[in-house]
This record gives sequence, structure tokens and C-alpha cells, in this order.
Amino acid sequence: MELSDEIRISAPRDVVYQALNNVDVLRECIPGCEELTQASPDQLEAKVVLKIGPVKAKFAGEVTLDTSNAPDGFSLMGEGKGGAAGFAKGGADVTLTEDGDETILKYTAKVDIGGKIAQLGSRLIAGTAKKLSGKFFTKFGEVVSEQTVS
Repeated sequence: MELSDEIRISAPRDVVYQALNNVDVLRECIPGCEELTQASPDQLEAKVVLKIGPVKAKFAGEVTLDTSNAPDGFSLMGEGKGGAAGFAKGGADVTLTEDGDETILKYTAKVDIGGKIAQLGSRLIAGTAKKLSGKFFTKFGEVVSEQTVS
């Protein structure tokens, strides 16, 4: 499954980039996030509870960041395991483009899933994935914009 979107954030690119690398900001914005820690400068560990249709599961996972394109963007790869519910793995490419005092954030993500969640059907999973990414980026935009005003 592939997802892509673009959002406009009322903050300069450097502020947006720093927020995308701030564990506290990410923890606040990730739907269902119970725990997010920085294991190393390019490695995050997370515990997230998600409900996808009738299946509710706690996923534990790791995300590896590639910041070689900073501050224009970065890439990430991750994998999460939800026990009997299944697994998810994938990656995303994020680009940040300055537009005056604002930043245009574009992302393209590819995700593979397996287990019980894969049996729910691609339409339900795609809809849930879009909803969750929308929640994340809406909250992220709000948090970063508030920090810029403060």
C-alpha cells in the first residue's frame, strides 16, 4: 500500500525539521502512541496501540532515520510487530520546501502488512492508514505552529 500527501505548516523549514526530530513532539502527535524513545541518534523505539476495524493491537517497533538530506527532508524505515494481530513494515520519504514563512511538507510512504490485520481487507486498512496519517499531520501542524507563535 502506498500513501502520499502534502500539508502546509505555518513555520519555517528549520523549525519543522527540528520538530520532526523531536521525540516529545512526535510522541504527542502519533495516534495511539504510548511510548517513544530515542535509542540512538538515528533510531527510535515505539509502542503504539491501534484499532483497525475490529482488531485492536499493541505494536512494538523500531524506526531508523536517514537524515543525509537534512534539512530538505529525510527518509525513514520501520517495522512493528503486534503479536497475533500481525505486523507492519515500510518506509517513507519526506521533503520540506520553504514557501515564505511557511513550509510545505510532502511525504510518500509504502507499507506492507501481514497477519490478522492483513485479512481485514485493503479498503479498510487503506482508509485507516489515511485517517491515522491525517490525524498525525494535523496535530503535528498545530503543535509546530503553536511553538512558532510562542
